[in-house]
Amino acid sequence: MAEKKKGKKRKEEYVAPGEEVADKPAKEEFVIAKWMRKNVQIKKTKFLNHNVEYFTAKRAVDALLESKWAQGDEPLFKTREDIVDYLHLMLEHKFYHRARKVPVSEQELKGKKKEKKNESEEKEKSKEKEKVTDAESSVVEGKEQQPEKEKRKKKVRLEMHNDQRFVDGMDAYVWIYDPIPFHYWIFGTLLVLGAIGVCLFPLWPPSVRLGVYYLSVAAAGFLVTIIVLAVIRLIIFCLIWTFTMGKHHLWILPNLTEDVGFFASFWPLYTYEYKGGETKKDKKKKKKDKDSDGEQEEEKSKEVKKDEEKISEIGNEGGSQVETLGASETESESSQRSSTGKDFEIVDQDELES
Repeated sequence: MAEKKKGKKRKEEYVAPGEEVADKPAKEEFVIAKWMRKNVQIKKTKFLNHNVEYFTAKRAVDALLESKWAQGDEPLFKTREDIVDYLHLMLEHKFYHRARKVPVSEQELKGKKKEKKNESEEKEKSKEKEKVTDAESSVVEGKEQQPEKEKRKKKVRLEMHNDQRFVDGMDAYVWIYDPIPFHYWIFGTLLVLGAIGVCLFPLWPPSVRLGVYYLSVAAAGFLVTIIVLAVIRLIIFCLIWTFTMGKHHLWILPNLTEDVGFFASFWPLYTYEYKGGETKKDKKKKKKDKDSDGEQEEEKSKEVKKDEEKISEIGNEGGSQVETLGASETESESSQRSSTGKDFEIVDQDELES
């Protein structure tokens, strides 16, 4: 065994001719990398069909200039060049790698949007058939046809950069270093301790073992009751459906097997639907609605007739007023003519006697 281990170490320590020995990252590099992941702005995008996180070089350098490593009597970073050199060293130690930003073309976006629209339209159609009425669906279609006025941000995807070095600019650097959060370690240790405790069940005190036994029996009984309820509700539904020829649909605890919360699965207690056509109550309601509609139409027609009669009366009164005005105008004209003397002629006495 010792000889095998020595052989493995020799293989790991072997370096090909012409290659440099890769230095291991220092502890300070891990600390700075953790600090950068918390304090430098991180964006998410796709890189080779994988969701990745990246940061820009300029923002990382600006953040480190304001950090504790650039302050004090003997700071680790004195200038921007010092920070760039240190971050290049971290790049060589595989904390991140340089990537090239490629803007996504409109054709690619349109292709993706068409696929999403087709899926969304299929879902909406199925929902509208079940829930949305004709009036509501027309309103929804009108809203969908409205143009979108929101500003769209340019989308970018990343590709591997051939020149792997750190440059102070707006280049993207994809994170490779992904530290495990502390709470993951806590949950992992609790799971391991729980597994060990279950394995040591025979060594537990008798009272604790009895309590666990009762709890396990109660849980098993609860599961059995749910299964029995599901079978009973199905049998009741089938019996009612067969005897009524599919007209009456009765479900007891309809949400029992649905993907809902614990309390929501027991509410409502039942649902009932009648699918055998119109009932007597529905027919009576329709008759009442028709009668009320007929009465309203009659009232409207009466009101229209009254309005027409009023309009005709007003028209007759206006005509008589016009006639009186015409007569008064003729009288005034005749009086004006008599005053001017143009409405008579001089006649001889012989002509009057004849």
